[in-house]
Amino acid sequence: MADLTFYTNPMSRGQIARWALHEVGADYDEVILDYGSTMKGADYLAINPMGKVPAIVHGGRTVTECAAICAYLGDAFAEAGLGPSPDERADYYRWLFFTAGPVEQAITDKHLGIVPTAEQERMAGYGNLERALDTLHDHLAGRDFVCGSRFNMADVYVGSQVDWGLQFGTFPERPAFSAYAERLRDRDAYKAAKAIDQAFIDAMPK
Repeated sequence: MADLTFYTNPMSRGQIARWALHEVGADYDEVILDYGSTMKGADYLAINPMGKVPAIVHGGRTVTECAAICAYLGDAFAEAGLGPSPDERADYYRWLFFTAGPVEQAITDKHLGIVPTAEQERMAGYGNLERALDTLHDHLAGRDFVCGSRFNMADVYVGSQVDWGLQFGTFPERPAFSAYAERLRDRDAYKAAKAIDQAFIDAMPK
């Protein structure tokens, strides 16, 4: 039995955490939850009272939220070398949490039909969707990864948002976004993790 247990559903943000686990080479047990009784059941609610996936339990400690899982795994599996170096820390934490906060919230609001007025933009942490996406795109333009030329765990989270956004139309097709996503899709850990989740999806009753 592994020291790390991964709770997920293949059709969820759990795909981000699985990719992160493969990038650091973690040995893990997995628990696949459905969106009904198991995800909202007492056993899982004791792990994550939100009844959301993914979650990991490592050495008796629980971590939820994809950005936190990515950052945690970078630290906990330091031998993988995917945590931030001292000169990467500013960009690492800034863009990890910018994407988890303003970018994801702006996309969610747009999907829900919430578009802040000019006055409301002062209250919204993201201002407006276009500004948030422009800001991320401008940062990625002219560099290979979030922190420059080296891939690290911030790219798992930021890259997942860009990758999914391009696939589902919530991110615009722009040169820096598209080139960044292509670099990430070529990674062995990305391919391995996606293959596992796709196999689960393919086996689901239609």
